[in-house]
Amino acid sequence: MPPFEVLASADQRLPFVFNSPHSGCQYPRSFLNSSRLNEHTIRRSEDAFVDSLFKHVVPLGSPLLRAHFPRAYLDVNREPYELDPKMFEERLPSYANIRSIRVAGGLGTIARIVSDAHEIYRHRLPVSEALMRIEKIYKPYHSTLRRLLAQTHVAFGYAILIDCHSMPSTVLCQSSNHRPDFILGDRYGTSCPTELTDTAASLLQSMGYSVSRNKPYAGGFITEHYGRPVRGLHTLQIEINRGLYMDEASHTPHHGFNTLRSDLATFAKELTCMPDAAFAIDEMAAE
Repeated sequence: MPPFEVLASADQRLPFVFNSPHSGCQYPRSFLNSSRLNEHTIRRSEDAFVDSLFKHVVPLGSPLLRAHFPRAYLDVNREPYELDPKMFEERLPSYANIRSIRVAGGLGTIARIVSDAHEIYRHRLPVSEALMRIEKIYKPYHSTLRRLLAQTHVAFGYAILIDCHSMPSTVLCQSSNHRPDFILGDRYGTSCPTELTDTAASLLQSMGYSVSRNKPYAGGFITEHYGRPVRGLHTLQIEINRGLYMDEASHTPHHGFNTLRSDLATFAKELTCMPDAAFAIDEMAAE
């Protein structure tokens, strides 16, 4: 199986591109052998089944880019070289970003931990292993995403990227550990027009879901990097509470899965009908 794929209808009828970069569940055997975690624990970072939840956007006329490789193996929602020097046998290249907050938290491009701070690896890795993953998967993935957005921009005059994720239903060590049903991230209004975030929030709330914005997820590298409204490129990140659709202990869908999938189909259909005027390029700001 290829590391990722684009699901698309014969013709793209919408200025939207959907992306599911963390739902991959194809774990290389060599990676599992190098890990100290069992095959269940290592999956805690997966945005499990998110690609399936949004698969209905394809017949609407919007492409869906989905990863098959797991986030624990390589995280494309990071800069290409956010790497922790403590994880590697040799010195990292000088261009590596070794001081980002995400590296400090163990969640760089090559993650050191999965959620709940479980260390992934038994031993330090050769630097060549990290560079291989970046060259063979990370760079082609982003090249594909850029191509989809460029084609959409040419065809429609603008492009809207919906970056699809999920989150654990609870947070350890917090006084109020229950999360809302959805968190929308637009980098505090900088990655897309507020009309897009407002409409997404209104649609979800009308279905009875609780929605918050930007806290604690304002959008990662993909939202920040591709969200350029003055250039007609807009990005909104959507985080879905996993408790809505899966048993997090057994890592399997539960009775809520089909309901949520149906609701997201309605959500996507209505969101993608937003008027073009909301995404018009501000020619003065673009100069």
